[in-house]
Amino acid sequence: MSEKFIPAPRGDVATVIVKATPEPIELPVRRTALIVVDMQNGYASKGGYRDLAGKDVGPAKAVVENTKLLLASARRAGVHVVYLKNGWDAELKTTGGPESPNWYKSNPLKLMRERPELKAKILTHGSWDYEFVEGLEPKEGDYIVPKARYSGFCGTDLDNILRSLGVRHLIFVGIATNVCVESTLRDAYFREYFNLLVRDATQQSGPIAIQDAVIYNVETFLGWVSDTRSVCAALDGAGLI
Repeated sequence: MSEKFIPAPRGDVATVIVKATPEPIELPVRRTALIVVDMQNGYASKGGYRDLAGKDVGPAKAVVENTKLLLASARRAGVHVVYLKNGWDAELKTTGGPESPNWYKSNPLKLMRERPELKAKILTHGSWDYEFVEGLEPKEGDYIVPKARYSGFCGTDLDNILRSLGVRHLIFVGIATNVCVESTLRDAYFREYFNLLVRDATQQSGPIAIQDAVIYNVETFLGWVSDTRSVCAALDGAGLI
C-alpha cells in the first residue's frame, strides 16, 4: 500500500489496514477488540432513560444498525468483542451516594431523584432499562464488563481482560460519544492502547458540534477515526489473508 499508515506492533501474522484519519491504521486482528459502549435500552430505545428525559433517541437507530454490522464483521474476523454495561444496583449503593460527584453529575441518577416513581427503574440492575438493545445481545465468547462510572476502566476488570487476551488495539462504538465512549477511550490511551473511533456508530449527548469536537480530539490527540463501511471492509478482508 503506497499510502502512509500506522503499523501494528511486530509479531502478528494476520493484520488488516483500515482507512482512517489522520492516516490509515493497521490492526492485528487477534490483538484487537471491539468495545461496545452502553448499547442499552436506557440510552438507545424508546421508553428508556434518555427518551424519558426528553432526549431524541431517533439518531440512535443508525448507531444500533451500524453496530450490528460491525459486530458481524468483528466476529467473522476473530476480533474480540467486549460489551460495557453502565448502571447501578437497585439500592444505588454503587453510585457513591452524596459523597460522590457521580451522585450529582449523573443525569440518570438526577432523573430518578426528580421522579421518584422511576426509582430503581433507570439503568439499575435487573431493569429493562439496563438491558442491551434488542439485536445487540452478546454471544458466546463475548465479554461483558459492568461499570458504575463513565469510563469502562474505572473499578472494573476491563484492563485485565484485554491484557490477558493480548489486545493492544480497540475499536469503539456506542453511546454517548462525549461521555462514556470518550472517557473510556481516554483511559485506554493512557494505558497504551491504540484507539479507533467509529464516527457513524457513535452518538453524542448534546448538539452535533460535540460529536465533531470528540472526533477532532481523537484524530488529533488520542487515536484514529473511521466509519462503519471502512472498518467492516477491512475486517471482512481478514479472511482472505
